[in-house]
Amino acid sequence: MTKPPPVPLTLHGMLHGARETLPLMPGLAAFGMAFGAASVQKGFSMLESVLSSGLIFAGLAQMVALEGWREQWTPAALLALGLLTMTVNMRHVLMGASMRPWLWSMPAWKTYPSLLLMADNNWAAAMRYHQEGGNDAGYFVGSGLVTWMLWVVSTAAGHAIGGGIPDPKAVGIDLVVPAFFVAMLLPNWKGRREAVGWGVAAAVSIAVSFVLAGWWFIVIGALAGAFAGGFTDDER
Repeated sequence: MTKPPPVPLTLHGMLHGARETLPLMPGLAAFGMAFGAASVQKGFSMLESVLSSGLIFAGLAQMVALEGWREQWTPAALLALGLLTMTVNMRHVLMGASMRPWLWSMPAWKTYPSLLLMADNNWAAAMRYHQEGGNDAGYFVGSGLVTWMLWVVSTAAGHAIGGGIPDPKAVGIDLVVPAFFVAMLLPNWKGRREAVGWGVAAAVSIAVSFVLAGWWFIVIGALAGAFAGGFTDDER
């Protein structure tokens, strides 16, 4: 098979991606501020919170890790937290694989650094852009850079004001995360087939949240939704 020409990565594409990511920025900023404010409750310094967002850049996994953060650690607690965050982030394996048909002809020194910027929102936007005929990898990189910068800045802002919020849940900050992901998912709706997996995942997650403490409802709900979606056929 003949290898296609290398995928372009241009400044024009980066600016295009950055512009089209802007409508999601208010939700992302609120999400980052929620993490920053919650990190204050766990005793993180401003530097620790900002470094966490800048170096880890894992959104939901950071929130999950924060929920299970302890002052005193045991090997079992570290293992449990590692397994949970790994499970939450396993979606990035599938997200990265889905981008291979687009980016595989790009040089490795461009492809792999670009994937460090992959987040849920810019991945979803970039895949939609590519499905509509776009081919400039700069779109993905530009939207990722904007996402990363806002995530770091909003974390710092949330930490700065977080000390003045006794309980973030009291002012509804805990609603920011689900609202953000709902807003991100809706543009990717492709028909009734998605309703099965999404519906099962939502129902199981809500039920498990009343039974098990912590963030295990994410893992169990995701597995249930994937299982249900795998047995759904478009032609039925």
